[in-house]
Amino acid sequence: MADSNIKQPLLHLPPQTCQNVDPMRRRLRRFKSAPMAEFFPGEINDTKDNQSLPRSDSILDKLHPSFRKVMFYLVIYLAIGTMCFYFVQNQIEGKKVNGVLDSVYFCVVTMTTVGYGDLVPDSTASKLLASVFVFSGMALVGLVLSEGADYLVEKQETLLIKAMHVRRKVSPSEILKEIETNKLRYKCLVTTVSLVVLMVVGTVFLAKVEKLSTIDAFYCVCSTITTLGYGDKSFSTRAGRIFAVFWILTSTICLAQFFLYVAEVNTEKRRKELVKLVLTRRMTNVDLEEADLDNDGLVGAAEFVVYKLKEMGKINQDDISLLLDEFENLDVDQSGTLSTTDLTLAQSS
Repeated sequence: MADSNIKQPLLHLPPQTCQNVDPMRRRLRRFKSAPMAEFFPGEINDTKDNQSLPRSDSILDKLHPSFRKVMFYLVIYLAIGTMCFYFVQNQIEGKKVNGVLDSVYFCVVTMTTVGYGDLVPDSTASKLLASVFVFSGMALVGLVLSEGADYLVEKQETLLIKAMHVRRKVSPSEILKEIETNKLRYKCLVTTVSLVVLMVVGTVFLAKVEKLSTIDAFYCVCSTITTLGYGDKSFSTRAGRIFAVFWILTSTICLAQFFLYVAEVNTEKRRKELVKLVLTRRMTNVDLEEADLDNDGLVGAAEFVVYKLKEMGKINQDDISLLLDEFENLDVDQSGTLSTTDLTLAQSS
C-alpha cells in the first residue's frame, strides 16, 4: 500500500521535470527495495506454494506465523510441565487447591522465575524437574514469548496512532510513515500503558479476591512482575491461581519488553546523534580520498553514499568486502557490470 502511494505521484510527473536529471542519478533513484526481504529462508517457496491452495478460515490461519509459533511452544511447554508436576504433586509441599491447577500454576511461576515459595519441591525427582523447567522456561520467555509480545505491541501501534488522530482521517500511508518515524517511542508508550493496566488489574484482583489490603496487593504485584517473589504474599485461592496463570505470564513479559524498548530508545537516540553529526560535518580532502573507492580522483554518487553509510555505522568494511566478492562471482564476463547473461551463467555454474 505504501509503495503504491509513493510510486503514483512519480508516474504523473510532467516530462520537463525529468529532462535535466543526470542519467547516473536517475538510475540510483530507480533502485527498488529488495524483494521479499522480510521472509526467512525457506518461507519463500512455501508462500508461493500456498497461493495455489485453498485458504481455510480458521482463527489460527489468520494469526501471524511468529505468533502461531509462540502459541505452539507455550502450549507444549505448559502441557509437558503440567503433566510432569502433576505426577510428582505429592512430592511438592505447600498450600494446594487442585492437582491440575496447582501443576499449571507451579509451572508458570517456575518459568517466569517468580518463585513465591508457596509450592516447593520436596524430593529429588521434583527438584530435578524444577531445575530443568526453570532453564527451559527462561529460554522460552527470552527467545519465543518476547517475539510474540513484540508482535502484539506492533499491532497496537496502529490503534494508538488512530486514537491520537481521532479527529482527522488518517490514511494508511500516513500511519505507516508515522510508525516508522517514531516506532520505538510508540512501543515504549504501548508497553507503559499495558504495564500500568496490568498492575492496576492485579492490585484490584488481589484486594477483592485474595482479600489483601491495597498496600499488600500492590506490594505483591510489584514483587511478582519484577520476579522478586518474596513469597509472603501470593495467590492462594482457586480463582486466584487461575488468574495468576495468565496474569503472571503477561505482566512479567510486559515488564521485560518495556526495559528492552527503553534500551533500544537510548541506542536509537545515540545513532541519530551520530547520523546528524555525519550529515552536518564538512567534507575534507581526506574524506574525498577515503570515499574514492576506485582511485580515479573522482567520487560518484554511489561512492559518496557508501562512504557516508560507513561513517554512520550502518555498514562496515567487512560488509562491503562480502558484497564485492558476491559481485565478482556474479560478474562472469568480468565487464564490471551485471546482466541477465551473467546471472544465467553464474547460476548454471
